[in-house]
Amino acid sequence: MIHKYFIAGAIALALSIKACKNNTDTSQQKEVATSNEIGGPIMKYGFDLNEYEIVADTVKNGATFNDLIINHIVKGQSAFQIANKLNEIYDLRKIQAGKPFKILKRRDSLRTPEAFIYELSRMDYVVVNFNDTLAAYKDQHPISFKRKTASGIINATLSEAMQEEGLSISAIYELSDIYRWSIDFFKLQKGDRFKMIYNERYINDSIYAGIESIEAAVFETDQTPFYAFDYVTDTVTQMSDYYDEKGKTLRSFFLKAPVNYSRISSRFTKRRFHPVQKRWKAHQGTDYAAGYGTPIVATANGIVTKSGYTGGNGNYVKIKHNATYSTQYLHMTKRKVKVGQRVKQGQVIGTVGSTGLATGPHVCYRFWVNGKQVDPYKQNLPSAAPLPQSKMKEYLQFIAPLKVEIDQVPFKEEDPII
Repeated sequence: MIHKYFIAGAIALALSIKACKNNTDTSQQKEVATSNEIGGPIMKYGFDLNEYEIVADTVKNGATFNDLIINHIVKGQSAFQIANKLNEIYDLRKIQAGKPFKILKRRDSLRTPEAFIYELSRMDYVVVNFNDTLAAYKDQHPISFKRKTASGIINATLSEAMQEEGLSISAIYELSDIYRWSIDFFKLQKGDRFKMIYNERYINDSIYAGIESIEAAVFETDQTPFYAFDYVTDTVTQMSDYYDEKGKTLRSFFLKAPVNYSRISSRFTKRRFHPVQKRWKAHQGTDYAAGYGTPIVATANGIVTKSGYTGGNGNYVKIKHNATYSTQYLHMTKRKVKVGQRVKQGQVIGTVGSTGLATGPHVCYRFWVNGKQVDPYKQNLPSAAPLPQSKMKEYLQFIAPLKVEIDQVPFKEEDPII
């Protein structure tokens, strides 16, 4: 019993909160009284906030859980009991400085505390209810969706074009993820353009929480349109994939590149002046320049055959995809997979660095066909499995109204030259 009491007491009275970015403010918690003159209820966290006065604050650097609630405990309860109850559903060691919390107090003469609320994220929170019987639970804010359309035109990069249209970074990644097999984003030309129908997530109808899905899109490059429609292929698991207007998969056996949003700094060549060794030699890989720490992903499913370090390669990983194809990824800051590990296409296997013979942060991507290093951009690589023929009629009926709708969304035109 003594051991159990000691642990629980330590949780309630001596738990240090994780530090966060030089936050040394030790000011007192702020009382914020909501107005009960507002027309309707303000429902949040499962409470009508009009019925309470609210202590709203953020966790301070070096604070303990006891510090957060010591002045707001119902008679007959203790910080020890509250901490014990909350710790049943959430590890108190994970509470972080800088995170918001609230104490709800009834509008009675005693201002009786009713609940402690800690925000885990914009979407998730935990509650301890101080009623006669302490109760703790984890919940989420309600999510709503808004269906929208967007279009843009390339002047420099896809990310710049989408940001110019007010689209978020999550939208940029979603669209590039759809087309990462079929469009070479390193070869986009000025005047290439896109349009899409998509759904945005909102918390409590007001806080933007990213892209939920892209229902349909058209990416036009070199005056050739590439359609994409999101279609559920398995109604049991709700797994979906993207197919074009004819039911052909947009996926390929290999991704176009192992990193997002970078540039090719050096291509596969039989003769290149090495920037470190200062001599002419073959460069049997493709260099993708990217910032330190950028995720490097496996370009296809496979098994890790090498994960190590050499003076030339730095930290590197090699993957065997089948009897024909293998790939290698060089100069990582960190390796995130081990020899013998099975990896999936798009899985992060390391991060961009400049280890080994490298002058700056990049990943050197090497490609083998039947044991011979080749230029992946000159290979006729296999596609992924097509849509089953048994699903084709259903698919074409499903996309028919979506295609009409996306065709009616106007492309953005180039700005006239003045």
